Amino acid sequence: MAIEQRLRELDARHRDLDVIIETEAKRPAADPMRLSAMKRQKLKLKEEIEELRQRSSH
Repeated sequence: MAIEQRLRELDARHRDLDVIIETEAKRPAADPMRLSAMKRQKLKLKEEIEELRQRSSH
């Protein structure tokens, strides 16, 4: 099913972004603007994932 495939892709991107954010945050000269942008992107992914899960459960 297309929705399930999309969910897997989004979940993978969300996990990857989580690792990138964690790595960036640990850097001594972490870029707060970059971190903020990545966190917003991660939140958008999470929202899309939740929306798809709700649609697929109906």
